[in-house]
Amino acid sequence: MSTVEKFIPTKKYNTIAYVLMGVGLIAAIALYISTHGVTGSEEEVHRSHARFWASLLQNSVYFLLVVNAAMFFMCATTLAWGGWQIGFSRVTEAVSSAVPVIGVIAAVILLSIVFGGNHVIYHWTDTAHVEHDPVLKFKSGFLNKTFYTVVTVFTVVFWSFLGWKMRQRSRSLDTNPPVTVEARKKFLWDNTVMAALYIVVFALTIMSSLPWLWLMSIDAHWFSTMYSWYTFASTFVAGIALISLYVVFLKNNGMLPAVNKEHLHDLGKFMFAFSIFWTYLWFSQFMLIWYSNQPEETVYFVNRIGNAYNPGHYAGIFWTMLTINFVGPILIFMSRDSKRNYTIVTFVSILILFGHWLDFFQMVFPAVSPNKVPNIAFDMGIAMFFVGLIMLLVARTLSKYPLTVENHPFAKESVIHHT
Repeated sequence: MSTVEKFIPTKKYNTIAYVLMGVGLIAAIALYISTHGVTGSEEEVHRSHARFWASLLQNSVYFLLVVNAAMFFMCATTLAWGGWQIGFSRVTEAVSSAVPVIGVIAAVILLSIVFGGNHVIYHWTDTAHVEHDPVLKFKSGFLNKTFYTVVTVFTVVFWSFLGWKMRQRSRSLDTNPPVTVEARKKFLWDNTVMAALYIVVFALTIMSSLPWLWLMSIDAHWFSTMYSWYTFASTFVAGIALISLYVVFLKNNGMLPAVNKEHLHDLGKFMFAFSIFWTYLWFSQFMLIWYSNQPEETVYFVNRIGNAYNPGHYAGIFWTMLTINFVGPILIFMSRDSKRNYTIVTFVSILILFGHWLDFFQMVFPAVSPNKVPNIAFDMGIAMFFVGLIMLLVARTLSKYPLTVENHPFAKESVIHHT
């Protein structure tokens, strides 16, 4: 089998992607009509309108962070000088290629919310309200439209640029392979420097400021020092699940000859390990806030699971999300054989992607719609748009370049990889 083969998306593949995008657009239009036809008090109208924008926010941010997790995986393994992942590195690159497109979509949605006249999602955008709110006024040095815009634009631009540079360096191996030992050393060193630069940007965004701005500021009076790590763990394990789905898909279509069950086993171990890591952060955040019993902190979970004075409308989604994201992966992936089985890996990957989508749903909506759970079917429909878009973007990238990086200095390590 040729190792320079390219993926050519079939008519069926493209049809499914376009149908999913169509379903998403229909769901978005239907949600807009249903939320913008509401009459009543000014607050009711604003909350109804915010429900539409909250759905766009949840889906765009979730899928942006998921595809960007592929870029983090690529750079982290580059910094570690790992070789096992080279066999499917073009899959990782293809997933990360979706960042610029989804990043622009997410940025437009987020900035529309910030500069719109509806302050239900981000209370801190209402300057008149901030003046009479001591907590928001104290945080105004950080929670303001200018800083939000700068960080959002900076993030999308730098993620896109650094991702493009990493992919270009990988693709240069196809036409200009390093022949001498010195050329290989230089390639590895330059790759390491570029990956390190991305990791610094990633640390300043995902692992610190970005989740605070995009998600945590929806509950602007509440804060958690573990929130950014929690968000990272949620989207990283989902990103590994997405990579795994494409690896299995391509293997089932007779491609990626350098990839075998050893590589799939390691991807399964990543999903298993980071599902536990996510649960550790979830438990640490939940247990410490619950145990401290401080109103300014416990209010976040009261809105989700309830107490004697709050019915906890989102309790079902909250506990279902925990079960899917922790109990499912740890029970199914406990054995070695399960992580080497294509069908099981596919099932768990889809489970993880859906479970962490639910996690983002319960991050966003309890603050936007506290009195009732909105019809989640609309949000799942909009999610289909992003699923279809990712399918098209990944397929477009995979079809342009050889699926196997033959000339990478560590290519042999991937071929002989054993776990």
